[in-house]
Amino acid sequence: MKSGLAVGHTAVVSAEVTPGMFAQFEGNVIHPVYSTVSMVYHMEWASRKIILPYLEDHEEGMGAKVSVEHMAPAKSGSSLDIKANVIKYERNIILTEVTVIDKENGRIIGKGEVKQVVLPKEKIKERIEEN
Repeated sequence: MKSGLAVGHTAVVSAEVTPGMFAQFEGNVIHPVYSTVSMVYHMEWASRKIILPYLEDHEEGMGAKVSVEHMAPAKSGSSLDIKANVIKYERNIILTEVTVIDKENGRIIGKGEVKQVVLPKEKIKERIEEN
């Protein structure tokens, strides 16, 4: 990795809740609100945005762990900010704390942590081909 990444670095993803983000299984909407699946996606994306400027051409990041607490519903049309903050960085492991906030009312929709591991692309390819 390129130098410069440090604890405290942040990135934000903004999203508006749409019907495609609703809690659903097999195409059946269970609740017409922001799903945990969508929250995990946005948390991983915000965390990935942090590492992108520091990846060397031969490297790539991989998700290793996600923990999520979905605390409140967000209806269709809700405007969300998903903010990731580096809380630990050692060698090739980056841990971010992520918070999802409804921008309209400041309510915390969810929070969690995302762990990423940066590896050489060749190593990732080998691991994929092993399976």
